[in-house]
Amino acid sequence: MSDMLLFEIRDQVATITLNRPEKLNAFTDAMLDAWIEALEYCRVNDQVRAVVITGSGRAFCSGGDVGGFKDRAAATPAEIKRRLAEGTQRLPRKMAEVDKPLIAAINGAAYGGGLDVALMCDIRIAAQGAKLAETYARMGLVPGAGGAWYLPRLIGTARALEMLWTGEPISAQEAERIGLVNRVVPDAELMGYTMAYASKIAAGAPLSMRIIKKIVYQGLTQNLDDALDLAASNMSIVRTSDDHLEALAAFKEKRRPVFKGE
Repeated sequence: MSDMLLFEIRDQVATITLNRPEKLNAFTDAMLDAWIEALEYCRVNDQVRAVVITGSGRAFCSGGDVGGFKDRAAATPAEIKRRLAEGTQRLPRKMAEVDKPLIAAINGAAYGGGLDVALMCDIRIAAQGAKLAETYARMGLVPGAGGAWYLPRLIGTARALEMLWTGEPISAQEAERIGLVNRVVPDAELMGYTMAYASKIAAGAPLSMRIIKKIVYQGLTQNLDDALDLAASNMSIVRTSDDHLEALAAFKEKRRPVFKGE
């Protein structure tokens, strides 16, 4: 790992903390490398059942480190495309590979690529003081990490274009109103609330959780018949799992089930 990215696991919840507070947690190539490594560890480790992503200091993330933009100005179009594909775009691809709950705890400013990181997550919980903005147009750029793909799917095309064209920040409360974030909580309570929320999710049946995520996202691009077929195919997996038998036993015995992901 790297000092620029903190990683810990507690009670089956992994926390990835972006740790460049002096740069508003803008990410560098080295930071992305550590980030990808942490996500892959979460993906394959059965002891991790949910992942929380947050930032240190007063920002969630301000996107890519613009300090290196000038040095890249002389690159050819082909080089720019290759660097993006081999650099920042690794992150949305790796996030999409993680079939466990991904939760963004937006502790402060989430701008540009930083907001896109939050959009890559399944759930977004914001502090009251957080501000969210898609700032690409103000820099003469376009979203390169999936922002133009994620945002309209969450808040609709018109609102997404408004955010992308104006670049104006919106409050956490407005983000909740338009469906961009799931919850808004007092600043001081953000991490306590988020960790309790993540722990509650992590206590569920892991196999069921992962398959639910799969059929929800795949269903967004399927017709009804294909979605029902996918659900039926996966039902045969969960109905024969040890976790389902444990849930039935716990229900009869009036106790809390202990799931093992099997």
